[in-house]
Amino acid sequence: MLDQLTILAPGLLGASVARAARERGLAKRIVIWARRAEVRLQISAQPWCDEAPNTLAAAVADANLVVIAAPVTRIGALASEIASHLSAGAIVTDVGSVKGDISRLGHAALAQQGHFIGSHPMAGSEKTGWEHGQADLFRNRTCFVTPLPESDVEATETVVRFWHDLGSEVVTLAPDQHDEIVAHISHLPQVLASVLCAYLNRKDHAWRNYAGGGLRDTTRIAGSDTQLWRTILEQNRDEVLRALREFQDELQVFHAALSNRDFHEVTARLERGRAYRREFRP
Repeated sequence: MLDQLTILAPGLLGASVARAARERGLAKRIVIWARRAEVRLQISAQPWCDEAPNTLAAAVADANLVVIAAPVTRIGALASEIASHLSAGAIVTDVGSVKGDISRLGHAALAQQGHFIGSHPMAGSEKTGWEHGQADLFRNRTCFVTPLPESDVEATETVVRFWHDLGSEVVTLAPDQHDEIVAHISHLPQVLASVLCAYLNRKDHAWRNYAGGGLRDTTRIAGSDTQLWRTILEQNRDEVLRALREFQDELQVFHAALSNRDFHEVTARLERGRAYRREFRP
């Protein structure tokens, strides 16, 4: 059990960490800092928050583990801002969807005071805001932990154990490898869902009233927060572009097969996709 867990900038993920940690008894004390005073007031009244200080310095001063749940463009800056206020040996992690630059910036910022070990739980929702936090959000979901080669081994083990105790299935790998993987399995699907809806928006709007489960399932994530995804795509631009180029090549092969009435090839592509989908974990 941690003496103090501190969560900075709680939205859906940060509030879910707090709820899960309280439900599972992972911290004696849970401290949460939010930038806006009204949010601090609301959160301080929740049973999963022991205190919501006004300042970052007060929030992190006695923390064993700090979870930065801010947008990816703010994580590095927050790590730098809290560095001088941390207890010696404190561990800082995050929940950002991109890990390369964040892991390196965080490690550099904390090198003289604590340890930064990047994390990315593959959990979330098209809904945002701390009000939608769920204690079981991380249960049976993958969580990437992304230490650098020079990262402290014990700090890495602490972060791995923390996410495991929240219910996640933890995978440890290098930050840049993480960014390549999520560009394909997370960021590319988001782009495809959003662009599909943007394309259909050019058609007769009455068509969407006839949509069945296929379109609804395929485009659910298109309802996600636009600014959140803009920052993710900015941060992981190169890997997403590579994934898009490879996907365009695949789509062009399918287009050519259908144009040429090569239904054997069309069927082969459909079967390959079906086989891949059937092998997803329950």
